Amino acid sequence: MSNQHRMPPLQGLYYFYQAAHHGSFKDAAETLHVTAAAVSQQIRLLEDWLGTPLFYRQHRKVVLTPEGQILLEHSQKGFQHIQQGIRLLNQDPDPYRLSLSTLPSLSQHWLVPRMTSFRDEQPDISLLIESKVELVDFEQSPLDLCIRYGKGEYPNLSSLWLMDDLLFPVCHPLYQKENQIDDLKDLHRAHLIGDLWPDMNWERWLSTVGVTGGPSLLSYDGANFVLEGALAVQGVALARHSLAQRYLEEGTLIRIGNVAVRPPFSYYLCAPEGYFRRDKVKLFCDWIRRQAAAFQRTLPEDLVILSV
Repeated sequence: MSNQHRMPPLQGLYYFYQAAHHGSFKDAAETLHVTAAAVSQQIRLLEDWLGTPLFYRQHRKVVLTPEGQILLEHSQKGFQHIQQGIRLLNQDPDPYRLSLSTLPSLSQHWLVPRMTSFRDEQPDISLLIESKVELVDFEQSPLDLCIRYGKGEYPNLSSLWLMDDLLFPVCHPLYQKENQIDDLKDLHRAHLIGDLWPDMNWERWLSTVGVTGGPSLLSYDGANFVLEGALAVQGVALARHSLAQRYLEEGTLIRIGNVAVRPPFSYYLCAPEGYFRRDKVKLFCDWIRRQAAAFQRTLPEDLVILSV
């Protein structure tokens, strides 16, 4: 197959485009964050592939040959079309409406109580919060951003770490008093409320801390239901700090002991990479990361933190 039916080396073509634009290999190299020698080598390979020189090399500058001028005109149009396509891909269809997906538990117990602060900071942005456990398919959804709890490794998405979490046992003050559960060593007298999520494993938590727990005869599928069970005086729940903190402050839940375990998962802001360049997404990410940083500072100083 002849060269006229094949694509030239694209790296060399882009290096040529930058060198022609700047009229200098050195200036092109600074733009590309490579060496001038690397630029020269890529353009030489492109010239060999095309079978024609593209530049007249002079002492302090380079000048396009007639063939180089023709290639510049067409490559410039090509790269401009590519840049326009990328802008269209990342274009915000509704810059004043932010659609967010997050876990029902985080939405109910952590995010919603803080939303007044975001509304005060950004009164022109309307916010739609969708609560789902499943990971969002951004190609089939108008969502701008999602918050997920895991390891931040999601196909075709960029992830920004938001915050870590901690696990510790909590119960209602009435349950604590009725069952005399004053410390971790008393957990053997408690009914442990189970959670089907993998990080909320009582057996692993008790083993890490080195204490014995009572039976787990009641389980729920979701941290928000587990907390509701504890609030309903049904037993001792293994709770995430992010979800239980406001109930601890209100006194409707009590933390048992002063030991917490850091799970292997964290909260992440997730979206296609281009979405993070949307102004409304940048504003929301800045706000929520400030909220998360402030929240992390609410941990009691006497809390002993262990890792799984």
